[in-house]
Amino acid sequence: MVEGTLPGGMPPADRDLGGYGGNPPDPAWPRGARLALSIVVNVEEGAELSIASGDERNESGPETGQLVQGVPDPCMETHFAYGSRVGLWRVMDVLDRYGVKATFSCCARAVAVTPALAAAPAARGHEVSAHGWRWEMHANMPEATERAVIARTVATLAEHAGTRPVGWHTKSAPSVNTRRLLLEDGGFLYDSDAYDDDLPRLVPGAAGRPHVILPYAFDTNDMRFRPGQGFVFAEDFSRYCIASFDRLMAEGGRMMSVGLHLRTIGRPGRIAGLEQLLDHVARAGDAVWIARRRDIAQHWLKRFGQPAPRARYPAPHPAAMDGI
Repeated sequence: MVEGTLPGGMPPADRDLGGYGGNPPDPAWPRGARLALSIVVNVEEGAELSIASGDERNESGPETGQLVQGVPDPCMETHFAYGSRVGLWRVMDVLDRYGVKATFSCCARAVAVTPALAAAPAARGHEVSAHGWRWEMHANMPEATERAVIARTVATLAEHAGTRPVGWHTKSAPSVNTRRLLLEDGGFLYDSDAYDDDLPRLVPGAAGRPHVILPYAFDTNDMRFRPGQGFVFAEDFSRYCIASFDRLMAEGGRMMSVGLHLRTIGRPGRIAGLEQLLDHVARAGDAVWIARRRDIAQHWLKRFGQPAPRARYPAPHPAAMDGI
């Protein structure tokens, strides 16, 4: 065995790397469906960081790939504005044509500036969930600020959607306090700040009610149309999502998330990718349950009710540690 001090430490004890292991639970999706499919439309237009909006800097990952520092960036702002001016309506019309109800994950500042971003989806039967106040990660956010952000987000979305959001998703990294603050709020059924499974799970929540974690996905996501991310043509998006869909359907008992952005999939050269995916999904009939995230969370809570125990694995044989 190699002598010396090992670098670093060990993952924290509460980090579950085992998950359900080889024995995932049977979700018993409605109508005997083999797969629950969640379409998430991210609404961020007007919530991007912008000096012109009084923010400390401009969005660090603009559509153009060119970061403007220290002064307003009107070019970046118009790229985002395409989503609220045009993409919203194009995406909703496609969803309507296929009879699909989605979850619109909304940044509240975007909705405060353009109320239709929440009001119009809500009027068509889509879920309006929370995506923060500004479009920003929470990793370094002070706890008091984050608590205020959550409260303001809830109030703004409730005002314009007609009902308070019950789901939350942070842009990129949440803080170490995010989930605890969501539980303290008391009105959230689920959050999507996880990317580690093809099934939901339960964790202890507020007032004895479990809280549902609905994993999200960055691969079956139109964010990959950004330069260097792999998608160029509409068919790139649909082919990848269809491949994922077919695999999960074959396995059965799974959940799939598809992420969309108004300013991205809403472009005329890309919207066909969504149509091609929905054409393929429609052919599966009742074998797929297309549902809003709140409906999936409610189903999971009703079916299981208590947090599933963590998978137990035997400790590695000492010989397996040799040479580390």
